Amino acid sequence: MIIDVHGHMSAPEKLWAYKATLLAARGSHGRGAVRVSDDQLRESMQDKGPFVDGHLQLLKKHKTDLQLVSPRPFQLMQSEKPGKIVHWFTEECNNLIYRQTQLYPDLIKGVCALPQVAGQPVQEALPELERCVKELGFVGCIFNSDPYENSGTEAPGLGERYWYPLYEKLCELDVPAMLHGSGSHSEKCSYSTHFINEETIAIVNLVQSKVFQDFPKLKIIIPHGGGAIPYQLGRYEAPTLRGEEGKQARTFSQRMRENLWFDTVLYTPEALQLLIKVMGPDKLLFGTECPGTGSAINPATGDSMDNVASYLNAFDWLSAEDKKKIFEDNARKLFRLN
Repeated sequence: MIIDVHGHMSAPEKLWAYKATLLAARGSHGRGAVRVSDDQLRESMQDKGPFVDGHLQLLKKHKTDLQLVSPRPFQLMQSEKPGKIVHWFTEECNNLIYRQTQLYPDLIKGVCALPQVAGQPVQEALPELERCVKELGFVGCIFNSDPYENSGTEAPGLGERYWYPLYEKLCELDVPAMLHGSGSHSEKCSYSTHFINEETIAIVNLVQSKVFQDFPKLKIIIPHGGGAIPYQLGRYEAPTLRGEEGKQARTFSQRMRENLWFDTVLYTPEALQLLIKVMGPDKLLFGTECPGTGSAINPATGDSMDNVASYLNAFDWLSAEDKKKIFEDNARKLFRLN
């Protein structure tokens, strides 16, 4: 079985029109709602849009059995004001995903976004997490370490007490959280590059903090292959070998592998091979973000670049047992999937 833990919603155009109205009116017209039929939701799952094929068609081509679906992160506008429009839009996204889980119960499970508002306490986003898990049956969430969206104001590092109410709630609900950036205000650093930067910083913040001592049951996933860390691991490993971080019972890499999970959203076999060898198959979750950034045809293969399963299957140095862990077993364990 192939379980893809990293998918984002395909939605009717009315969702994006709703967002545009919220931004234009800044909430002065009231909350409103996204009013779409089940047929319109089904059509959006088959519409190609900018990709090589529709959402359902790509999952079928890639032989994906189950996908965990969250809102499209770059659309979440968490730095916008007033904060109520961030809450309204995020909640509407989560509501539509819930409806998709009802239309495709064997194919899709929900992962909610949190209505994080730049400059506001993270506690304000927790009622939506609780609603989605307890009432809508979602199995996890995505959260953003930079709700300011690369605008020049820095959010607290993930080792800071600011984030502790979120960690406490995640442990209470026993659900994993995927660290996923949203937008970027920078002209020289796109949101896609900003994702990689934030993931790299997040790993360093978490591994060098006391977070996992204070929350030993916390389950955090770093997407996109762990940002730059697999390639740059030596920069963080060496100081722990010299004792520059004080007397540590574990090296940087040991603490990282013990406490964090990583997905396989990488679109070249060379990068995926490095990830597996650095992180180990026991801490990897299969993911594609399909359809998304990697949904483009590679002229060298004639296949979509986000057909990550084909890369994994071609690795003859990886055992069948380890492939099964990555494709299925680790996700079942982490997300408590039946």
